[in-house]
Amino acid sequence: MDFEGKSILITGGTGSLGKALTQHIFEKHPDVRRVIIFSRDEQKQFQMAQEYPKERYPQIRFFIGDVRDKDRLIRAFKGVDYVIHAAAMKHVHLAEYNPEECIKTNIGGAQNVVDACFETNVERVVALSTDKACAPINLYGATKLTSDKLFIAANNIKGNSPIRFSVVRYGNVMGSNGSVIPFFINKRDTEGVLPITDPNMTRFNISLQGGVDMVMHALEHAWGGELFVPKIPSYRIMDVAEAIGPNCKKPVVGIRPGEKLHEEMITSSDSFYTYDLGRYYVILPATRSWNLNDFIESFNAIKVPSGFRYNSGENTEWETIESLRDLIIEHVDETFKV
Repeated sequence: MDFEGKSILITGGTGSLGKALTQHIFEKHPDVRRVIIFSRDEQKQFQMAQEYPKERYPQIRFFIGDVRDKDRLIRAFKGVDYVIHAAAMKHVHLAEYNPEECIKTNIGGAQNVVDACFETNVERVVALSTDKACAPINLYGATKLTSDKLFIAANNIKGNSPIRFSVVRYGNVMGSNGSVIPFFINKRDTEGVLPITDPNMTRFNISLQGGVDMVMHALEHAWGGELFVPKIPSYRIMDVAEAIGPNCKKPVVGIRPGEKLHEEMITSSDSFYTYDLGRYYVILPATRSWNLNDFIESFNAIKVPSGFRYNSGENTEWETIESLRDLIIEHVDETFKV
């Protein structure tokens, strides 16, 4: 995708994925006109600005702002071509305890982003989702499902505007803030105890670069309204614990409120609209402004079987204890040792 002369804004840009996206854009698209980091944490912006000094990265801009503030979004979006919406309230247990705050950010903020994009003639928008938005049982997942629906439905009201909204959905990002791996490493080093919610628990696993690649794929290839899902491996929580602390105690503490034993990214009900694109699955919108047959031909898309579902506990691809250790060294901590 050609980013020459384009301006890109990342909401939640100081988060793990936002920083990885920023690094990728500057490495692969040095002729980008502007990269705007929009977030509400001034300390994280200050720290990130040290990593991207203006002398070396004259295109970067930092905007303090909250997605709850539509006026601030409109001001930040002026002259922007592409928006990547990564800002969200993400911790399941905090959302359960502070439901109104989660709703304001994840739903109200999503609608504000949609409205601001229309107000400022943004060309393309990619919103980040989560596996917890699929058949949600917690508030965080429910708000992200609503957010997904808002971005997908925005394609129905764009009129003659060329804007395209799409969504990317993936599982746990290896080594990101709040993920289990850095949590386990810290527990191993400080206490020698790794608390296990349920020994049968599984999760999908994706690297930061995998998340970045998916966002860039959606930016370049989305026709409007698609929800992209990657084909990625699962891991068993006990294998993660064994990879990090084989000699640690591993008491079972029980599943926390709002947690699932296994995560889903595509339900059997989604199968009626789901196609296999090779590297990714895509859930297509029920209402489209483009021709389905043209889409199938353009991407060699293959309809999945009726009743198909994509579940971390039923996955056909799994990380092993050894592969998890290698991934931790590659993506989390190059000095990692058992």
